[in-house]
Amino acid sequence: MKLSAQPRAAIPTGTSLPCAALVAGVALFLAGCPPAQKRPALGWQTTAAVRPIIPAPLPPSDPTLPEVESASAEAPPSLQIVLPRPAPPRSRPPLQPSTAASEVGKADGPLIVPQVSADESAAAQQEVNASLAAAERNLEAVRGRTFNAAQTDIANKTRGFVAEAREAARSGDWSRARSLAKKAQVLSEELGRSL
Repeated sequence: MKLSAQPRAAIPTGTSLPCAALVAGVALFLAGCPPAQKRPALGWQTTAAVRPIIPAPLPPSDPTLPEVESASAEAPPSLQIVLPRPAPPRSRPPLQPSTAASEVGKADGPLIVPQVSADESAAAQQEVNASLAAAERNLEAVRGRTFNAAQTDIANKTRGFVAEAREAARSGDWSRARSLAKKAQVLSEELGRSL
């Protein structure tokens, strides 16, 4: 048996890609439009702020309204709008200054001061005086300027360290006075650089 070859229709090679794209586009179009966007739901904050509109009462002598002698059905329940209340702020216990810090400057009890030699005491006294003088000079240089919150905090801390250093020096605690005076000097220099 002899098979006869039938000629096939020739498809131009340059037109198959645009046709496929056109068919795909039509299929997508016929598949449907994207779903409509939903309206956002009202949140509780929005619904809590909505107030009902109460119509004005009609005058009792209006002839268009029939008189009702008795109501056989129960009255509808009254509507009540309840607004959410914010949670009360948490109460925090007041900060109590530590007993060690509050006891240092008081004369009620004995003060324990480390023993230092006369030379060490003289050297510490000179360092305290130099640091306090530098801190006070730096504070005086910025007096009268307007500070932001951070600069005000630094200035207050510096003044506090100066006062504590002087108190420690009066009580003879030169190592503590030296430490506090050095802190005051460093903070005052930082304050001067920040302006």
